[in-house]
Amino acid sequence: MAVSSVSVALFKKMVMNGAINLKNNHKRVDELNVFPVPDGDTGTNMSMTVMSGVREMESCVSSSIIEVGKVLSRGALMGARGNSGVILSQFFRGIYVGMQKLEHNYLSLEDLMVCFESGCKVAYKAVMEPVEGTILTVVREAAEATRAHMKEFKTIEELMLYYQNAALVSLNNTPNLLPVLKESGVVDSGGAGFLEIIKGMIMALNGQMLEASDGATQSSTEKPVELKNIYCTEFFIELKDSKSFDEGALKSSLSCLGEALYMVLENAVCKIHLHTDHPGLVLEQALKYGELTDIKIENQRVGHTHLENGAKVLGVTPKKEFALIAVCFGEGITQTFQDLGVDYVIEGGQTMNPSTEAFVEACKKVNAENIIIIPNNGNVVMAAKQATTLIKDSNVAVLKAKTIAQGYASLMVFDPEANLETNLEAMTEAVEHVKTGEITYSVRDTEIGGIKIVEGDFMGIANGEIVVSTQKQTDALKALLKKLIDEDSQIVTFFCGKEVASEEKDMLEELCLAENSDIEVEIIDGEQDIYSYIIAVE
Repeated sequence: MAVSSVSVALFKKMVMNGAINLKNNHKRVDELNVFPVPDGDTGTNMSMTVMSGVREMESCVSSSIIEVGKVLSRGALMGARGNSGVILSQFFRGIYVGMQKLEHNYLSLEDLMVCFESGCKVAYKAVMEPVEGTILTVVREAAEATRAHMKEFKTIEELMLYYQNAALVSLNNTPNLLPVLKESGVVDSGGAGFLEIIKGMIMALNGQMLEASDGATQSSTEKPVELKNIYCTEFFIELKDSKSFDEGALKSSLSCLGEALYMVLENAVCKIHLHTDHPGLVLEQALKYGELTDIKIENQRVGHTHLENGAKVLGVTPKKEFALIAVCFGEGITQTFQDLGVDYVIEGGQTMNPSTEAFVEACKKVNAENIIIIPNNGNVVMAAKQATTLIKDSNVAVLKAKTIAQGYASLMVFDPEANLETNLEAMTEAVEHVKTGEITYSVRDTEIGGIKIVEGDFMGIANGEIVVSTQKQTDALKALLKKLIDEDSQIVTFFCGKEVASEEKDMLEELCLAENSDIEVEIIDGEQDIYSYIIAVE
């Protein structure tokens, strides 16, 4: 059926379906990670970002498309994770900005085009140094190409199909703009995730409403402390109009709100079962179709003490002068950062990037006049910075610490008696003077920077660059230390992962002394996954 405008109901369906399509394909997007390390999370971050927006959108009872766009934007912002997620949230914010001048309660072809262009513009503004060959390029080139052919479109489907095809052409060209993509044999993962959303939106236009597939749940990528979907929710709907009941639309709505969904339809009664974190929203959606009976909501993990929003609170009472917030993974690393004065640890980093909302909540919990956030991961910085714009009653700064090693070095110079500016200056200098080394394993065959990498190889990464790949971990470690340690190096700190044996730890000092006989060596049981060693050289 030809559609010439997008109503409020259709807009919701399109965004919801786009979110579900990405959720169902997020693992494939994750696998497009340039580095062949087992922590690719672009698809996961983008999916969780847009799902956060969809949950808020579905709870919005307003019939105004502008208000729905606003709620969607806010939800995506608060749920934004990782750089790709933040950029995606800004795209949706741009859509809302594009709606603000609407004089009617729908999107015409021109209105939709304006929203896509506005989404592109706002997304670009969110990035201080935009890089071409990324999701930014895909949203821009898709919008530019579609705008040039606007006179040819008579329906929303025609516009969307052209936009999708233009986005695909742009995505396939990303390796020509970013050499590292071409060298790794992949397209940009953020752009690929964005394309999945557009595909799902077009499916909704064609009446194909999706539901989350069994394999699409993301709990395996999240830290156990986040305990998702803990409420087992069951009830019956006595349908007010069984003949016009849209079972697919309800399935799609509920798929956005949880997992383990099943629906049984018999005569004019529909039984629902769902595991969710938002039973109230589930009931709200169901009420649209009729009266609810035999409602049962059970907390599946009553009595389980967990860390709210993936974070651990260490003490918050009256407002204090200073507080430090850090993102950490691994029990030993977390404990070390706490011992060095961090007030609040947000669980995550390498495989689970915290959301903007997690940083906002952390800032509220520490209750301090001055707050320094130590991200410890380059993919966390943008979400942290987004959070600072939402905190009004504290001075919040984000340290440019992109590795655990950098964050660790910065804590060594923190002075609780100094002011915010002085501490930031000293901590930033410490970050700039520490070298970071990491040992992990490869999840696929590739070649990066002239180094051939075989699946299962141990890789040595120095300051974000793969410098060695070999079958033996000891060989990778020796080559990495040779790269990191020079005659000016004074201290080497090892954060040892869960799989490092005691005999391996015993040889670390000897390996370092072979490179510099005057160097001091510190060994910490970091207990982190994926990375056998995280190394700080100062």
